[in-house]
Amino acid sequence: MVGRRQDPSSRRQAFGMARTGPASQSQVTINRVVIKSRMKMPNAISRPARRNFLLGVLAVAGLALGPLQGHATDADTARWIIGADQARALLADGALLVDARGADLKKAAPLEGAATVIWQDFTNADLPEKGRLLQDDAALTQKLQGIGLSQNVPAVVVADSVNGWGEDGRIVWTFRTLGHPQTLLVNGGISALLEGGPLELTSAKLPGDFTVSRIEAYEIRKEELRNLIGKDGVAVLDVREPREFAGKTPYGESRGGHVPGAKHLFYRDLLDENGHVLSGEALKARLADLGIDAGAQIVSYCTGGIRSGFVTAVLNDAGLKARNYAGSMWEWSAQDPADFPLVTD
Repeated sequence: MVGRRQDPSSRRQAFGMARTGPASQSQVTINRVVIKSRMKMPNAISRPARRNFLLGVLAVAGLALGPLQGHATDADTARWIIGADQARALLADGALLVDARGADLKKAAPLEGAATVIWQDFTNADLPEKGRLLQDDAALTQKLQGIGLSQNVPAVVVADSVNGWGEDGRIVWTFRTLGHPQTLLVNGGISALLEGGPLELTSAKLPGDFTVSRIEAYEIRKEELRNLIGKDGVAVLDVREPREFAGKTPYGESRGGHVPGAKHLFYRDLLDENGHVLSGEALKARLADLGIDAGAQIVSYCTGGIRSGFVTAVLNDAGLKARNYAGSMWEWSAQDPADFPLVTD
């Protein structure tokens, strides 16, 4: 069950900011300044000059307000993962809820009021490039605006952390890579989010106003990964199942094995039995067990960049330098073995 509340845009006050409570002292001061300024302006001043003067007063007085506290745009962009309580607070204040679960899980338990996506919405349709993001930024912009994504409104992403494949992490990685830094993953997934009872949601403005502006720091291509193999300060993580790392191809890879020098870390090893992510220190200890320094550049891959997208989100949230190879084994295994080798030892 989802509660509905009025769209904050219908409650906009001065300066285009949402105000839901009583006027602050700063607002009262601004109103008085504007009124007083109008009273003192000589009649000889032209209308355009008078308008510009008043706009200047508003701009200067507006600085006294400072940032609005508790508003949806206050999401901490350094964090990629937030707790359920913080997610619920952002949603109550106007954030966009994004349901990234697979179609089967959505059908079994619909999440009313959420924008629904699947990772395939933003990728190439066919193998071997199915894991890679579309290159057409205009098409991606249209898709993202179509679900209500806006530049200055946080997007809160959920999936099923116990029964899914890390789709929430893949979508968070996707949106951030495309230039939306206020995209956040809910720790514990949909079950954690709904533990607090009915959600209070705002209907998204359709279309949204987000425009794709890619951030290259979170993604890596096959040629660059090939050139980084064996380099100091670089760690490559294979986050697939142990059988895949050993050479099995259950999900359509052209060849079996793993990238030379890759360390194995099954993505579910970063979650507890309830789907909550390991804490920062526990995560770094897990990496240290693999011989990975916290200062290394970490590249993750899986079959199609979904599980590795989740791991990339987790690692970046912990303050590590992490990139996702979205093409992953679907793409790598389809290349010339002489240029893109795989090993099984």
